[in-house]
Amino acid sequence: MADIKIYKKLQNDSGWEYTVRVKDDNGQTEHLVTVPLTTTQKLTGTDTDPDELVIKSFEFLLAREKKESILQKFDINEIGTYFSEWEKEMLK
Repeated sequence: MADIKIYKKLQNDSGWEYTVRVKDDNGQTEHLVTVPLTTTQKLTGTDTDPDELVIKSFEFLLAREKKESILQKFDINEIGTYFSEWEKEMLK
């Protein structure tokens, strides 16, 4: 199973920007993920930092594709473009 680590996190007025590293026996990938405040509020019910949402989203992605297939840079909402069930899964 892959190890998902938040390496760096920056907050700004519109949300957060995360650097996430995914490591397994075959190597490591790094991803820059933007998480808008509006998405955090919608999916977590709060405006606190969305660390858990980011980790849960990567677990969701890794259950469906290899780490190398995950975009290197993306807005977290883009996951729903490729996987329509993502938002529903994040609300569980």
